[in-house]
Amino acid sequence: MSSALESHIRRKARRLGFRVLKSRGRLHSHNFGEYQLVEDNIVLLGSDYDASLDDIQDFLTHQVPA
Repeated sequence: MSSALESHIRRKARRLGFRVLKSRGRLHSHNFGEYQLVEDNIVLLGSDYDASLDDIQDFLTHQVPA
């Protein structure tokens, strides 16, 4: 994924009141560099840092009321 796409998703999430966190260490072998979507310290997506940017973008586009 491009850093431009990551920046776009982070900005969109911030406007909607969310934070996008990226894993910095390995919790499991499959999730290094993956993401969480957080609102008020509650993980909404990617509890084990296992959400992709596509997952978060889909959530922000389809699950959040306009």
